[in-house]
Amino acid sequence: MTQPTPGARPAPGAQPASGARPVPRPPASRPAPPARAPRSASTARPAPPTLPAHPTARDDAPPRPLALDSAPLPEYGTGSLADLLPTLAAGMGVPGTSAAIPELAPADRNCVFLIDGLGWEQLRAHPEEAPFMTSLLAASRGGTGRPITAGYPATTATSLASVGTGLPPGAHGLPGYTVRNPDTGELMNQLRWQPWAPPGPWQPYPTVFELAHRAGVHAAQVSSPTFANTPLTKVALSGGTFLGRLSGEERVDTAAEQLAAADRALVYTYYAEVDGAGHRYGLDSDTWRGQLMYVDRLVQRLAEQLPPRSALYVTADHGMIDIPFDEDHRIDFDEDWELKAGVALLGGEGRARHVYAVPGAADDVLTCWREVLGEQFWVASRDEAIEAGWFGPTVDARVYHRIGDVIAAARDDVLLIASEREPRESAMVGNHGSMTPAEQLVPLLEVRS
Repeated sequence: MTQPTPGARPAPGAQPASGARPVPRPPASRPAPPARAPRSASTARPAPPTLPAHPTARDDAPPRPLALDSAPLPEYGTGSLADLLPTLAAGMGVPGTSAAIPELAPADRNCVFLIDGLGWEQLRAHPEEAPFMTSLLAASRGGTGRPITAGYPATTATSLASVGTGLPPGAHGLPGYTVRNPDTGELMNQLRWQPWAPPGPWQPYPTVFELAHRAGVHAAQVSSPTFANTPLTKVALSGGTFLGRLSGEERVDTAAEQLAAADRALVYTYYAEVDGAGHRYGLDSDTWRGQLMYVDRLVQRLAEQLPPRSALYVTADHGMIDIPFDEDHRIDFDEDWELKAGVALLGGEGRARHVYAVPGAADDVLTCWREVLGEQFWVASRDEAIEAGWFGPTVDARVYHRIGDVIAAARDDVLLIASEREPRESAMVGNHGSMTPAEQLVPLLEVRS
């Protein structure tokens, strides 16, 4: 596909341009299959735990990889993060947007409060720490009491781009935590934007905030001053006014002021520390629970300040899962000669890997990864993942080679770490990225004035 003209967006239902790889619209989200026992991480591959210690010839069959159609797909087009802002903007009459989440009623003033790392399952499991948000669960997704989905992979850079652009990852082009830059061959961290790449060509579509601003809607983002001029903010959340505020209280107070500043307003605010506490200490920690208690009070504070004709939506970019620190649950790529064979670059993150093969080795790498990990990970080739709709209905040509030759998405409570290449990430307690309900499902709590 030729590079889109700046300002143009894919039309709903339009056929992809030449060079894009069309895929069928994925079906509704499927429930995750039952968890299975993890394999040992030792170099010698033992028989699956369900087999006897000394299997007979009849029972000694190779493991069967997970079927790709058993992966619970995001609800692209009807109930994903990419559908939220276009639905709100359409309700305010913004050209170029359409209401994709039918359960949401229009409002003149809309505020999205995104809590980094607070998944639907984690919120439901902690009613005592989050009494106010728990009281809103029945109102989630327009009163249906249902969550929405993040998108694949369920990671911050990808999800923020989906929120801000209103496009799935295959279109906006941030399909992972780290991905290969086809122009340089280097692995690029899309959250930190390192090594640097020109933001405009990397993500050329306008954000929903830009479309709203052009249509006369007051658009504003209220977040940490640190994010004011980052490339990720530029490609995902630019448009209108950025207001940097340090404390959570300042942010929600400013968000309420911005909502009241015009008859039509679209306001976004963000809180990151729930995610940070989960990564460092885990979901069972007092630190994580304390952060949840604090952000619950912030949500209530904002809800109590809503001006007339307003709707507040509380959501998240992904959920999270704690992974134990043992060899059965943490498989170390850097110490596994089978997984390393034929791999030029290892991208993504522990539960959502992009694997870039040396030239000519992609088929062998796919075969090996399926044999080694296929009972615990959905392991797909690039084309299989695209055809299955993991990254959305279509993948733009400029995005195609950013996606790994092989993609591995965890189903079980396992993590594919890289202790030497990624020491910081490998030491995290809480993790995310894949398509399990704990990672994919996010709230869409609603308060109206």
